[in-house]
Amino acid sequence: MRVIGQEGDQLGIMSVQEALEQASNFGLDLVEVSPNTDPPVCKIMDHGRYKYLQSKKSHDAKKKQAGGHLKEVKMRPKTEEHDLQVKLRNIERFLGGGYKTKISIVFRGRELAHKNLGERMMERIIEETKEWGVVEHTPRFEGRSFVVILAPL
Repeated sequence: MRVIGQEGDQLGIMSVQEALEQASNFGLDLVEVSPNTDPPVCKIMDHGRYKYLQSKKSHDAKKKQAGGHLKEVKMRPKTEEHDLQVKLRNIERFLGGGYKTKISIVFRGRELAHKNLGERMMERIIEETKEWGVVEHTPRFEGRSFVVILAPL
């Protein structure tokens, strides 16, 4: 089998026993890299460290793709002005952080008779958040809620 050293240098073609002795001299493992070639290729490496570095790489890759999270802001059609401003600041913070934001206006009881209040509030929210995000899904009713999804710019 062809043996590659820990630094990537070719150690040549040797028997399995010789390759295992070389690996044990370095205190490392003999790992078969390419079994289908003629002769098969093996590498002397610390296999535990290799597996650890691979898991760290995949963990970092997952960490960097964290843009798909969805934050939600719920309010009622009779939400007062100051509370609405607080909710708008939260929406700005979420969109600025790169999160998609779901805005729900929840109707309870007889408030369903006044859907126009919720629609006006939603239009105002969309207008005021125009500089931080764009409407991804148009406003629509889902059960007792009026919902829109905003994506960051």
